[in-house]
Amino acid sequence: MSDELNCDVDAGDTTWVLISTVLVLGMMPALGFFEAGLLRSKNSLSLITQVLAGVTILSVMWHLFGYSLTFGKSNGGVIGGFEHALYINVPYDQCGPFAPNIPAACYAMFMMMFAAITPLLMTGSYAERIKWRAFVLITVFWEILVFYPVAHWIWGGGWLAQMGVKDFAGGIVIHTSAGTGALVIALMMGRRKDFDKYHGEFPPSNLPLAALGAALLWMGWFGFNAGSALAAGKLAVSAVVSTQIGGSCSAVAWLLIAWIKNKPSCTVAINGVIAGLAGITPASGYIDSQSTIVLGFILGISSYFAVHFMKGKLRIDDALDVSSVHGLTGVIGSIAIGFIARTSVNPSVPNGIVFGGDGRLLGVQVLAVVVVAAYAGVVTFVIAKIIQKTIGLKMEITQEETGLDLTYHGEYAYHNLWLIGPEPAYENLNSVESEHAPILRH
Repeated sequence: MSDELNCDVDAGDTTWVLISTVLVLGMMPALGFFEAGLLRSKNSLSLITQVLAGVTILSVMWHLFGYSLTFGKSNGGVIGGFEHALYINVPYDQCGPFAPNIPAACYAMFMMMFAAITPLLMTGSYAERIKWRAFVLITVFWEILVFYPVAHWIWGGGWLAQMGVKDFAGGIVIHTSAGTGALVIALMMGRRKDFDKYHGEFPPSNLPLAALGAALLWMGWFGFNAGSALAAGKLAVSAVVSTQIGGSCSAVAWLLIAWIKNKPSCTVAINGVIAGLAGITPASGYIDSQSTIVLGFILGISSYFAVHFMKGKLRIDDALDVSSVHGLTGVIGSIAIGFIARTSVNPSVPNGIVFGGDGRLLGVQVLAVVVVAAYAGVVTFVIAKIIQKTIGLKMEITQEETGLDLTYHGEYAYHNLWLIGPEPAYENLNSVESEHAPILRH
């Protein structure tokens, strides 16, 4: 195709990106396990079903037209065209303009994983109360109207990329946009039944399952971040180091604060890691390991208190704290690039202010975060409002009491629990007195 480069495909780089593709794919069922374990038993299968169904739908969309709209020839810097629909003219033996050392088809598959996971991050926000049809429609239209344009603006050579905006692996494209969308939908859907009884922290059904999901997410994140180097070299190594250190420092911050306030729980540890991993994502290929330590602790402290502020003070029912753990950290990590980026780590980025930069990078990073957050928020509101006025967003209260698993999927996760008795007994087994709820979560 005309925008492909004549180059020698590097076998090592291709192998690394293919491995990274599989690692990121594994993050999606891991996300389902993580969320399912943190929810009540009667809703745990619904999250796994939403994630797995979402992966399949979004993968098909990406192949049909998503890749082309994101990475096709730019139309005014806003959106791509349809010249690569169905992967037409996306060769397996030639490199493309966005990845000069791997086949264009390999790059397309790697980016498919990012396209698939982004709207699924929002499932944790509206968990335990969204209608199945509403979930499908939100996922499909949000992908088309939010992810494809934003990804094109920053990764596909669009107008923000032309201004010099940097987002190594998705702090703006993924976490800022999904975090904003999650907050908007949570506000529109309102609180779950008994929100105040549990202070918004409903007791988890299976913490070992949530911990397993978190562990698999952690492992997959190395493909997410280091794979974005698109080469098996020093930049990938730097991203691996930043990913591990950033996630760990954030988790240490969560554990220390929780220990001081109450108890250092398993839930605190896994949420702290995820917050750090999300926040280090945009900067992982631009900063050194010393700066990563500072950023990691900032991410941990800010996300911990944001969770408590959102639920405890504002009483916003973002069920699994997507706006704080992903959205806020994505914003912080993206803006931090303007302060602590180093040309010595990645020659494609100018130095941040701390290392002698002139401040322009910080300016465009802030601009990108504001624009993407505003755009994602407005478009998410419009999509959700249309769905709310037509088929409805939130399930009936009686269905919420029964749970999404049986209501929409005709299944239940824990057979023995269901055999014990009807819903009231089932609910009692999966609840604790309200004063203990904060101990279980944060």
